[in-house]
Amino acid sequence: MTISQLLHLPFSGNGVWQELKHRNFSIAFLAWVVVVPMSFLPPVLLYYAGTHYGDAFLAGFADKEWRFITTILFLAELLTFFVMGWLIHSVLNGYKLEISYQDSYLLAALAPIPLWLSSLALLVPSLAVSVMAVAVGMFLSCALIYQGVKSLCQRSDNDVVAMSATYTVMAASLLAWGVLMAMVWGF
Repeated sequence: MTISQLLHLPFSGNGVWQELKHRNFSIAFLAWVVVVPMSFLPPVLLYYAGTHYGDAFLAGFADKEWRFITTILFLAELLTFFVMGWLIHSVLNGYKLEISYQDSYLLAALAPIPLWLSSLALLVPSLAVSVMAVAVGMFLSCALIYQGVKSLCQRSDNDVVAMSATYTVMAASLLAWGVLMAMVWGF
């Protein structure tokens, strides 16, 4: 599996999803190797931005307790992975798309990667750059969910059913992301 193949994951069911599925990654492996390291990015970069840019980035940005906020954000990201894996499994099986728990958690681990990577925009002291990066990250995360649902489900013969299930999962994902962001800005 090459980096080029992985970069195509959001745009096509090019067999890489099937290759990832056949590797049978355990949920613990996904949590420790993908989720925990990637979940460090947003809190660390948010802490950096909050302690270095101050109010020049956003009014009231400097007055926050960044150590506390970023610790809570990290823990909430980890919890969200486990909840989203369960939710993906429940929603897709509710749509009769039959997906295993392992594959649900594979999708839950891969889908937020663009959002985690979008936090790298915090290295640039510009709110517009960060907002643009998050918008691109959301688009790519939604595309990953759609392609993952189509590729990982046992019965993916009906695109309308796959799209409907994807919308439900995306709505829950975006709601979870919104809650995480509200937590950050609310503290």
